[in-house]
Amino acid sequence: MAAPMTNDHSCVFALALGVSFLKCLLINAYYSTDFDVHRNWLALTHSLPISQWYYEATSEWTLDYPPLFAWFEYGLSHIAKLFDKEMLVVQNLNYSSPATVLFQRLSVIVADVVLFYAVKECCKCLREDKGKDILGKPSFILAVLLLWNFGLLIVDHIHFQYNGFLFGVLLLSIARHFQGRHLEGALLFSILLNLKHIYLYIAPAYGIFLLRCFCFTQNNADGSLQWRSFSLLRLVALGTIVLSTFAVSFGPFIALGQLPQVLSRLFPFKRGLCHAYWAPNIWTLYNIADKALSILGVKFKLLDNNKLPKASMTGGLVQEFQHSVLPSVSPLATLVCTLLSILPALFRIWHRPNGARGFLRCLVVCALGSFMFGWHVHEKAILIAILPLSLLAVENREDARIFLILSTTGHYSLFPLFFTTQELPIKIFLMMLFTIFSFTSLKNLFRKGGALVNSLEALYILGLIPLELTCEFVYPMTVWQKTYPFLPLMLTSVYCALGVTYAFIKLYILLLTCSNNTNKIKTQ
Repeated sequence: MAAPMTNDHSCVFALALGVSFLKCLLINAYYSTDFDVHRNWLALTHSLPISQWYYEATSEWTLDYPPLFAWFEYGLSHIAKLFDKEMLVVQNLNYSSPATVLFQRLSVIVADVVLFYAVKECCKCLREDKGKDILGKPSFILAVLLLWNFGLLIVDHIHFQYNGFLFGVLLLSIARHFQGRHLEGALLFSILLNLKHIYLYIAPAYGIFLLRCFCFTQNNADGSLQWRSFSLLRLVALGTIVLSTFAVSFGPFIALGQLPQVLSRLFPFKRGLCHAYWAPNIWTLYNIADKALSILGVKFKLLDNNKLPKASMTGGLVQEFQHSVLPSVSPLATLVCTLLSILPALFRIWHRPNGARGFLRCLVVCALGSFMFGWHVHEKAILIAILPLSLLAVENREDARIFLILSTTGHYSLFPLFFTTQELPIKIFLMMLFTIFSFTSLKNLFRKGGALVNSLEALYILGLIPLELTCEFVYPMTVWQKTYPFLPLMLTSVYCALGVTYAFIKLYILLLTCSNNTNKIKTQ
């Protein structure tokens, strides 16, 4: 039994080494304003007392991550000074010396070690056929889907962020729940929430699962909850872990009387419904419906063009705006819609948990529901659904089908983030590489039963090709480019929103209809 496990670990190591080499080749690639965001955070955590961290506003890129991430930046800053001390000066706005670029790029690459370990642990959790060729094993396919994920590569190692490190913590937490080590899983997720609060999207799945499957220790014969099995000791242990983590993270700021200031930075509701680039969610479809109705209203003289709101929803600005015809959407409305979208999934795992795999499917639904209906959603948040879904995709045919649609659509929706000419061939090549591997490997894994996607789904996915050709090559040569520069972005968001919405519906149907004893679909 040791030899196959050793081979699996060797493959993960080889894949990690290969992708690390690719990341090194991208060190001098284009980077976004997020590069200076993190440089500024290095500077302020290194140069200022903790009492000023969440008040400092010399740069427009103020600290808006939870305290544990601030301490992470503080730790990095002590290594950064060995590369270039000038990057740690708060007043050095937009500072990007070669040494600074090298350090920040390397910090992301090295932090991905957490992801490598988490992927290795996730691969141990899969149910596999013995004696199968290593390249056709679900564990190998999963390792590639996670370590070579197209979205992580371009967002972290071109655009610039630390998502690989953060997703490593998330995947390791999921793996611990699969292994029955629930307190470790809860601790890791608590740490993750205090590193980046966007993972609140999936907190309801964690809360319900741990209460149902950890604090209650037994089920009735029909699978329903046995109320008398509730363990107060387990609830206290769980609560102690969670509260202790938050106390360590937020405690110093509570002692300084700065909690309201910290929370105002973490939850800036005045940024508007949509991000600078429309995330492909339900509000994209809502926005375009409002635009279409306003145009028709003006054309048929039902609306006065001079009285319509002038704020552009597609100008690349982060701002509040009013819809022209449809009711404007408030943060409270998005919260209600989000809760309504995930409640059936939460009820499902409470009523029929279906183990760690049921929890994981609920987690993906919560991530996607929050993406679909949340306030000021970033397009990069689609990765919170895509990466965990990879674990289900290598074990279940229907999950594989949904994964192919969601990952292809969601990854393509990230293209507008990379608008420079020199990155165009890189993003196209890496996207094609990942997509081709995803389709061929999962098709071979589930070769019985025909094609994974039907003809209409395949036609929709292939439609991304003419869309890309139009947006990148055809439209810039037309007379409309100067008048309607936002149109390619709008087309991309709307087209991708259709695919993401479809995947969300399919995933929900699968969650609500899957058997309580779902078995792995045979792959041979």
